[in-house]
Amino acid sequence: MARNQSPLPLLWLLSDARNDAGLEDALRALPEGSGFVFRHYHLDDGARQARYDELAGLARAHGHTVILSGREDWGADGHYGQKGTGLYLATAHDGDELQAAIAEGADGIFLSPVFPTASHPGSQTLGPHGFSVLAQQSPVPVIALGGMTRARADAFSIVRWGAIDGLGSTKVA
Repeated sequence: MARNQSPLPLLWLLSDARNDAGLEDALRALPEGSGFVFRHYHLDDGARQARYDELAGLARAHGHTVILSGREDWGADGHYGQKGTGLYLATAHDGDELQAAIAEGADGIFLSPVFPTASHPGSQTLGPHGFSVLAQQSPVPVIALGGMTRARADAFSIVRWGAIDGLGSTKVA
């Protein structure tokens, strides 16, 4: 479905309050050269930067691309959700948002939710077909998000995907 159109990683881990306790194990388990999006909106500024520094160091030690959500300039490889220094990874949930992200110069776009997800319970999903149709309209890489697991990515030939809960701490290569 989504093709490997650029040097952006194929596999992405996004941080969240609910996966914080397992992030070190998950970062170690990711294949070298994966991507890590640090969000951690639940922490105050000081604690958030300290946790970022810790996790970004571990991610880099394993050859991962580190993306930061927020306007801070903490030495990340890019930013998530808004432009900053480095790569710009946008989010989209439908065709209009996808086109807006393309127009604003996104280097990659997280398109969600593909499947039901704990982040947005009860939300309408794109499904694998809807994801594929939208992803094919993008000249930049599209990253499947929302209920994604290795089994679902494999079953629907989704090459570039990310997860909050769907990676766990097991080897995902």
